[in-house]
Amino acid sequence: MLSTVHNPGFLLRQCRCFPPKRRRFHSSTPLFLSQLQTLPSTEPPSSPPQSQILTIRDNLLQRRTTAVELAELALNRLRMTEPQIRSFISVSETVLREAEEIDGRIARNEDLGPLAGVFVGVKDNICTSDMPSTGGSRILENYRPPFDATAVKRVKDCGGIIVGKTNLDEFGMGSTTEGSAFQVTANPWDVSRVPGGSSGGSAAAVSARQCVVSLGSDTGGSVRQPASFCGVVGLKPTYGRVSRFGLMAYASSLDVIGCFGSSVTDTGILLHAIAGHDRLDSTSSKHEVPNYASQFMSINSLESKPLKGLRVGLIRETLDDGVDKAVVSSILGAASHLQELGCTVTEVSLPSFSLGLPAYYILASSESSSNLSRYDGVRYGTQVAADQLNSLYGDSRSKGFGPEVKMRILMGTYALSAGYYDAYYKRAQQVRTLVQKSFKAALNENDILISPAAPSPAYSIGEKKNDPLAMYAGDIMTVNVNLAGLPALVLPCGFVEGGPAGLPVGVQMIGAAFDEEKLLKVGHIFEQTLQGYKFIPPLLSDNAIAC
Repeated sequence: MLSTVHNPGFLLRQCRCFPPKRRRFHSSTPLFLSQLQTLPSTEPPSSPPQSQILTIRDNLLQRRTTAVELAELALNRLRMTEPQIRSFISVSETVLREAEEIDGRIARNEDLGPLAGVFVGVKDNICTSDMPSTGGSRILENYRPPFDATAVKRVKDCGGIIVGKTNLDEFGMGSTTEGSAFQVTANPWDVSRVPGGSSGGSAAAVSARQCVVSLGSDTGGSVRQPASFCGVVGLKPTYGRVSRFGLMAYASSLDVIGCFGSSVTDTGILLHAIAGHDRLDSTSSKHEVPNYASQFMSINSLESKPLKGLRVGLIRETLDDGVDKAVVSSILGAASHLQELGCTVTEVSLPSFSLGLPAYYILASSESSSNLSRYDGVRYGTQVAADQLNSLYGDSRSKGFGPEVKMRILMGTYALSAGYYDAYYKRAQQVRTLVQKSFKAALNENDILISPAAPSPAYSIGEKKNDPLAMYAGDIMTVNVNLAGLPALVLPCGFVEGGPAGLPVGVQMIGAAFDEEKLLKVGHIFEQTLQGYKFIPPLLSDNAIAC
């Protein structure tokens, strides 16, 4: 797989898009039951995850607590955990004032928005008018946008309180947060390991209960891989479902704003708040946004086979060599659990799957070389004093950008240059079409597809920092979904050995375009019926800071 990244000429091969090959597993015995070797949870069977958003709303309306009291508790937890986790680049100074305003509306018996009193983290490449928005880069270290991103504005309109801006790899280019110009975020399950990236700060903040939900961005898996590493729910919506206005552009045809939560219900409520057409983003869709929360049923009202008749395709290429065996066991266990819920699980082959990774890095790097040209010290970015204009441009970008961003700009500029455009960029676009057709064929015969969200659990900080090809290969499970523009949901499904209490593993569920409703419904039933796991990191074992 690494050679396909190292040698973009690999894309010169011709590839036909064959119909997906399918193999049916008999339901008389649970799927791969004899192969399951997932690490047993050290915790006793626990109740399924509950919605923090709905709990907060109920407590506020019943006057059991106040928004100010909740804000003080949240800020206290943040102060206790942030020195170890380092999820936030900046923290809002207006949290208590906004909480007081919510208490005032309650006292006046005014209507509350669906996110009233909910503390929301926002990835620092999403613009906020009242806090710095750095993109994790020194070149924007002091930048304060004059506007809110549409997603942020909608969160605020729904009563959400933005608690701060979360850490990320610079401009979203990375998988660990080690590419941030400011700090490296730690994984709450093991602070010696990465939380994933580039939205690692947003995932770690939810995992450590520093906020209730958070916003991230996903260009090639930047929401889903951190969700898997940190044991939280992560949702990448269909391209166009959520407005990109106010999101710092990395690769415009791939970027989407996504959601993190500790439960599928919270993630669905957040998506409903931010989704919908926006006249400020010409790529945002006018598809109707359903009420996702209306699909969520309590565990007591579920039938014995609540997903009977659902067709699930297990992507064969995602279980091949190069994927951690313990991760494979966890995914097979998730497939077995879906069978127990009534699903028909079959194996599906996507012939173009391996082509997605090199195509993605050519396309994403090419678009970034164009998008990041605006950071020149004149239009945007910290300006370095120079006598000549060319020196001002060069010095400002040289000192403002980190090494990973510079490398991707160079790669993208090369792929777009005269004489190489047809060989690399054009061929990568052709591969993208093959990927889209491959997914469409598979989803014509299946309701959802499943795979690992990452080929391994969270790895140690520094382990892959000097091996970019190995880090790029870690995106193999997720980039194809972005190339196809499809929605995908990641939720924790088990543990593997590592760290003080095991490391979480996430299963990725992929759906048809604009079918987030089905993904959320399946994910909700899956998490509500999964027994024997408690996805609360050991960092929160102290009752003083546990939720």
